[in-house]
Amino acid sequence: MIKILRYTEYLYLAVAVISIYKIGELWNVDRERTYIFIFFAVISIGMFVFRRRYRKRFEKRKRDNRS
Repeated sequence: MIKILRYTEYLYLAVAVISIYKIGELWNVDRERTYIFIFFAVISIGMFVFRRRYRKRFEKRKRDNRS
């Protein structure tokens, strides 16, 4: 299960990178669509940090229970 959590972290980073690329691409063309990608980038980075912290806490708890 921990491997799945690790992969989802990087999926959030991939979404953030794609969103940041689209922001740069659309900034001067269509500002309204750009705001949607800004929202996606911010949420994706936040979810990456949250998931990573949650996974590390879960691993630590599992490691402490084995001792």
